[in-house]
Amino acid sequence: MGLLDGLREVLGMRAEADAGRDADPEDLFGMSTAYVTMEADLGYEPVGEAALCFSEVDSTGFQDAVEEVHAILEAGEEETGTKTHTHQDSHGYSWVVLEDDDFEDLVTSLHFAADTFVEEGYGSRLLAVLFAFRKRGGSKGRRKDGDYVYWIYSFRRGAYYPFAPQSGNERDEAAEFKLESNLDGELELEQDKEYWYPLWPDRAGTHPWE
Repeated sequence: MGLLDGLREVLGMRAEADAGRDADPEDLFGMSTAYVTMEADLGYEPVGEAALCFSEVDSTGFQDAVEEVHAILEAGEEETGTKTHTHQDSHGYSWVVLEDDDFEDLVTSLHFAADTFVEEGYGSRLLAVLFAFRKRGGSKGRRKDGDYVYWIYSFRRGAYYPFAPQSGNERDEAAEFKLESNLDGELELEQDKEYWYPLWPDRAGTHPWE
């Protein structure tokens, strides 16, 4: 699916070299209002899941930072009920996956996690956050074309872009452009579509982090 080279180049080294400004975890709070527009104007509802992707480094300090992130999220679970689990994909990238029917709790928890990495000096290891949405009335089981769309936030670019996957590693470009036009001005959007990199899942019918 090209995730290894794509994440490294488009969300990683090349994006860092071409970055227009430093990424800021505060940008994630933009989704706290954008999800309302997604529901009211576009008919997409949050699926109750979101994920943070980062690349690890072999150091004690980084592992301490990861443990602190987990401790913060576990403490948050007691307060908000936001469940969390981790996943490492076949290319070695790590994911923190959060589940909560309260979308704003998801945003807050992701912000805490990302901000902790930044405060500990590992903001450069952050790659992306993915927010998943399901078309109202769409299937809740196996994903069908047109049912699911994503907003991806690239930390290296400090911007969001839409991703509407279809089977066969195809994209619904019309849906993506509609999302872009409706959320322009509400989210900090990636203007260079070269950086609208598709994050294909390992298996058809699953989320990119699964």
